[in-house]
Amino acid sequence: MPHSATISAEFPQLAPDQWRSTLENFLPQGSTNAEKVRVIEAGLRSPVGQSFRETMARWIVEEIVPVDRLVPEAYAAWRPPVRDAMMFVVTHLSASRLAPKLLEQLELPGTTPPENRLLRLIAKVPGLQKLGQVIARNQHLHPALRNALSRLENGIRDVSPDDIRSIIHRELGRRIETFDVQVSSEILKEASVSAVVRFIWQNPETGKRERGVFKVLKPHIPEYFAEDMVYLQGLAQYFGDRHHRYGFAAHLIPDTFRKVRRLLRHEVNFRREQKTLIEAAALYQSFRGVRIPQVIRPLCTPGITALSEEQGIKITSAAARLSPSARRKVAEQLLEALVAVPLFSARRDAIFHGDPHAGNLLYNNRTGELIIIDWALRERLSREQRRHLALLFLMVALRDPVGASRQVAMLAQNRVRATSRSGRSIRDVVPRFLETMPASRVPTAADTMRLLENIAMKGIRFPAPLIMLSKVMFTLEGILNDIVGSDIGMGFTVARQFARHWLANRSAFRLPLMKRDWLALQCSAVLYPGRFGLQLEQALLNRLLTPGSSRTGS
Repeated sequence: MPHSATISAEFPQLAPDQWRSTLENFLPQGSTNAEKVRVIEAGLRSPVGQSFRETMARWIVEEIVPVDRLVPEAYAAWRPPVRDAMMFVVTHLSASRLAPKLLEQLELPGTTPPENRLLRLIAKVPGLQKLGQVIARNQHLHPALRNALSRLENGIRDVSPDDIRSIIHRELGRRIETFDVQVSSEILKEASVSAVVRFIWQNPETGKRERGVFKVLKPHIPEYFAEDMVYLQGLAQYFGDRHHRYGFAAHLIPDTFRKVRRLLRHEVNFRREQKTLIEAAALYQSFRGVRIPQVIRPLCTPGITALSEEQGIKITSAAARLSPSARRKVAEQLLEALVAVPLFSARRDAIFHGDPHAGNLLYNNRTGELIIIDWALRERLSREQRRHLALLFLMVALRDPVGASRQVAMLAQNRVRATSRSGRSIRDVVPRFLETMPASRVPTAADTMRLLENIAMKGIRFPAPLIMLSKVMFTLEGILNDIVGSDIGMGFTVARQFARHWLANRSAFRLPLMKRDWLALQCSAVLYPGRFGLQLEQALLNRLLTPGSSRTGS
């Protein structure tokens, strides 16, 4: 068996196309995979192990999962930070986790697509899996990469049913017999940190056998979680110190890793989600057509959440079976539940679902019910935040640059003065953004969130709940497009749902605006025809002056 230090020392001297064959030759022939992993791990731990790691990192980003192929040309500016992030993780991941991954990449067929290799690299690395899920929501990614990353929603397979059943029996102990719990032998669904299995139990309150599902923390998560939190924090610090190299706002890339770190911390906090589910059930209890899974408290632990089993399928699949008019009703129902209810709640601080991808939204075509599952990621909006957000939506719809700029400044994380650099940036971005909006289309809530993202790119920070809400809006925009195939008019739909529910239940629904806000809106509305006319006139003028456009007259 070759000495591991020899492997480490020789690798940096080789050309990239020699790395694979050299590593294969150094590994003991005819040995088991466990023995090969031990050799690689020893090399990573040797005195020249860091040099070996850096070589392996270059092998991965240049040969195994080339960044130039993964990141499309439209996002070429992001290739350097993506490459550096991948290099950082490979050079910081523990030897015991990295060694088997290197061997796996070596033994995969040479024809394996880079997208599939990437999925194998991030298996059992919850921090990177969560980062991949966040990135996968971007509608503009290269289709092959987006499809591969989207498999993280339902394609993760890194735990066995026996492991999950063992955890359930160990943590519930005597409660298995007390409540006569029978656990399925198959895994229903896997996510980055948890696995879901069905069960049947005896409910002492009803005296009946009832169906439920266990959401169970995977066995490797407690071991790997702390390490993932460390390298995510290290990535935030790394890019914060070197932001000038990439040409982005100083906080943009670091904040992305801090966000993933925060989301991952929430996902492993099962007690927090159990409380959120109970609170969400109370929020939606007066709204017909929306269901939140019921928490089965006697069978919950810090690592297990027991829930009622709900009947429904992925909302986009359910809608595909319906008529066009029925699909539109489903889309309106979705907007009501995820946007109107939290924004117009009479509560002081309203929670909203922070991860409404289609896999977390089930629909029962028979009962017409929307079931919202997986509440690990949620945020809260204060009444004051909702007030300024509602005003911003309306000011953007009225194409009022002054009013919209004022509301953006009020929503910023720190107070923005009109005469400050940030204030001038806002007043510069908002009018240009509104001018680019087609005169023939009513701006949507998602458009408003794009405006906030454009302003964030200028270095202006917004509170975490607002950032999460913007991601929610973009996610919903994609789902609505899948359901109805076109713009549903998000703003008008939400307003109509608010009016209907406010008339029926004024104690639960409440518009967060104040009297002086209505006066400001009335003044803006009076000036709207003039602003719209100017924009329409400018649009027509630009069209006439564009080469190749049709002209009337001689």
